[in-house]
Amino acid sequence: MSRSKWKGLYIAKHLIKKNNILRKLPIKIWNRNSAIPFYLLNKSVEVYNGKEFTKINISREKIGFKFGEFVGTRKIITVEYLKKKKKKKKKKKK
Repeated sequence: MSRSKWKGLYIAKHLIKKNNILRKLPIKIWNRNSAIPFYLLNKSVEVYNGKEFTKINISREKIGFKFGEFVGTRKIITVEYLKKKKKKKKKKKK
Protein backbone atom coordinates (compact mmCIF):
# COMPACT_ATOMS: atom_id res chain seq x y z
CA MET A 1 0.00 0.00 0.00
CA SER A 2 1.34 3.44 -0.84
CA ARG A 3 1.86 6.33 1.53
CA SER A 4 -0.87 9.01 1.86
CA LYS A 5 -0.26 12.14 -0.15
CA TRP A 6 -1.14 14.46 2.72
CA LYS A 7 1.78 13.04 4.75
CA GLY A 8 4.34 13.85 2.08
CA LEU A 9 7.47 11.89 1.27
CA TYR A 10 9.21 9.84 3.93
CA ILE A 11 12.72 11.10 4.63
CA ALA A 12 14.94 9.51 7.28
CA LYS A 13 15.76 11.58 10.35
CA HIS A 14 19.51 11.58 9.83
CA LEU A 15 19.06 13.03 6.33
CA ILE A 16 17.12 15.98 7.71
CA LYS A 17 20.01 17.11 9.91
CA LYS A 18 22.10 19.59 7.94
CA ASN A 19 25.44 18.87 9.62
CA ASN A 20 25.56 15.44 7.94
CA ILE A 21 25.06 16.97 4.53
CA LEU A 22 27.63 19.73 4.89
CA ARG A 23 30.42 17.23 5.53
CA LYS A 24 32.60 16.31 2.58
CA LEU A 25 32.50 12.60 3.41
CA PRO A 26 29.96 10.55 1.47
CA ILE A 27 26.65 10.10 3.26
CA LYS A 28 25.91 6.48 4.18
CA ILE A 29 22.30 5.38 4.03
CA TRP A 30 20.98 2.10 5.42
CA ASN A 31 17.26 2.60 4.87
CA ARG A 32 16.47 2.33 1.20
CA ASN A 33 12.81 3.26 1.64
CA SER A 34 13.36 6.98 2.25
CA ALA A 35 12.87 9.43 -0.60
CA ILE A 36 15.71 11.44 -2.11
CA PRO A 37 15.37 15.08 -0.96
CA PHE A 38 16.17 18.10 -3.11
CA TYR A 39 19.13 19.30 -1.03
CA LEU A 40 21.16 16.21 -1.95
CA LEU A 41 21.35 17.36 -5.58
CA ASN A 42 24.82 16.79 -7.14
CA LYS A 43 26.08 14.92 -4.06
CA SER A 44 27.37 11.37 -3.79
CA VAL A 45 25.64 8.96 -1.46
CA GLU A 46 26.48 5.42 -0.43
CA VAL A 47 23.45 3.14 -0.09
CA TYR A 48 23.60 -0.23 1.69
CA ASN A 49 22.22 -3.12 -0.35
CA GLY A 50 22.44 -5.80 2.33
CA LYS A 51 26.08 -6.70 1.78
CA GLU A 52 28.03 -3.60 0.80
CA PHE A 53 27.65 0.09 0.14
CA THR A 54 27.02 1.15 -3.45
CA LYS A 55 27.89 4.68 -4.48
CA ILE A 56 25.32 6.68 -6.43
CA ASN A 57 25.48 10.27 -7.64
CA ILE A 58 22.22 12.13 -7.27
CA SER A 59 21.03 14.02 -10.33
CA ARG A 60 17.93 16.09 -10.87
CA GLU A 61 16.00 13.16 -12.35
CA LYS A 62 16.47 11.02 -9.21
CA ILE A 63 14.91 13.50 -6.77
CA GLY A 64 11.62 12.26 -5.32
CA PHE A 65 12.37 8.59 -5.98
CA LYS A 66 13.53 6.20 -3.27
CA PHE A 67 17.15 5.24 -2.69
CA GLY A 68 16.42 1.54 -3.14
CA GLU A 69 15.35 1.98 -6.73
CA PHE A 70 18.90 2.74 -7.83
CA VAL A 71 20.72 0.01 -5.92
CA GLY A 72 20.30 -3.62 -6.87
CA THR A 73 20.37 -6.35 -4.25
CA ARG A 74 20.73 -9.37 -6.51
CA LYS A 75 23.96 -10.52 -8.07
CA ILE A 76 23.85 -10.95 -11.83
CA ILE A 77 25.12 -14.37 -12.88
CA THR A 78 26.73 -14.38 -16.29
CA VAL A 79 26.45 -17.18 -18.84
CA GLU A 80 30.22 -17.76 -18.76
CA TYR A 81 30.08 -18.45 -15.03
CA LEU A 82 27.37 -21.09 -15.54
CA LYS A 83 29.38 -22.80 -18.30
CA LYS A 84 32.46 -23.06 -16.05
CA LYS A 85 30.36 -24.47 -13.24
CA LYS A 86 28.90 -27.20 -15.51
CA LYS A 87 32.37 -28.20 -16.73
CA LYS A 88 33.62 -28.64 -13.16
CA LYS A 89 30.69 -30.93 -12.32
CA LYS A 90 31.35 -33.13 -15.36
CA LYS A 91 35.02 -33.55 -14.40
CA LYS A 92 34.13 -34.69 -10.91
CA LYS A 93 31.85 -37.48 -12.19
CA LYS A 94 34.68 -39.28 -14.01
